[in-house]
Amino acid sequence: MNADTKDKDLRHNDTEFRAAIVEHCRLSPATVELIAEAMRKSGSGFAESALELGVITQEDIDATTAWLRRADEDQKAGLVESAIRKLSEGQKNQFVVRTGETVRPGPQLILARDSYNSRDEAIRALRTELLLRNEAGRANVICLVSPSSGEGRSQLSAEIAIAFAQLGRRTLLVDADLRRPQQHILFPAGNERGLGDSLMRGERPYQYRVEGFPQMSLLTAGVIPTNPLELLSSGRFERLLTDWRNNNEFVIIDTPPVTQYADALAVATLTGRVLVVSRAEHTSYKDTKEMLRKLATTRAQILGGVISYF
Repeated sequence: MNADTKDKDLRHNDTEFRAAIVEHCRLSPATVELIAEAMRKSGSGFAESALELGVITQEDIDATTAWLRRADEDQKAGLVESAIRKLSEGQKNQFVVRTGETVRPGPQLILARDSYNSRDEAIRALRTELLLRNEAGRANVICLVSPSSGEGRSQLSAEIAIAFAQLGRRTLLVDADLRRPQQHILFPAGNERGLGDSLMRGERPYQYRVEGFPQMSLLTAGVIPTNPLELLSSGRFERLLTDWRNNNEFVIIDTPPVTQYADALAVATLTGRVLVVSRAEHTSYKDTKEMLRKLATTRAQILGGVISYF
């Protein structure tokens, strides 16, 4: 790989590169917000948008890239932490990611161990289909929905996230099932803090790193709140979603069953894209029809349907 290719890899949707630009160019939180808004409108990267706004120069970009090529991992990690701390101090209402301890995919997630069987091949084929439905210029946020419980929605959410991470794509898996969460079970982890806590208290989200997948993060559901629907319909959740779009290439969101709760409909309304999951010889036609009727009210795009056999 030549130097130009390495430089492009450093600059493409990379948290370290963004943090380095923020630090080296002494960008204020307000300036970073202006850059983020320009990114949303143009679909360009962080550095390109900052350059277009005139808040940095090409010399700034070249100097930052050269430094990142030379820096070791400890220096890079320290730089990211410093940038996050400064931004969170400057904008107390802004959601900033906190990365925490590392979790390991549990035994149910065979795909994480590169085992080639019929299910794994089916997941990879599904990944290809979803890649073909990419939204150009923005992160792909996909909300997985199912009519009832026990249909494999949570496991499929985890498997899709792992499949994208295997391609080196920056991927976030979010457990928005604030009723009966499962992701902290699939990735054996504590569930004392997560999405629910962040929404209730306005705290920064706590994301786990996933062993073996440096580009993947996990946000568990956290302690189950008393008002899940209200939290997922709030402005706080919408702002979190905007932040996830800005910092990831793929965001996979697990939700509660549609026929039992309206939570998934609230999430689907904000994400705009859903993947429907059902289970062979388990999901009734009546429940599926009712789910599709409810989804129509959200005007979310249905990317496709998956029938699970297990």
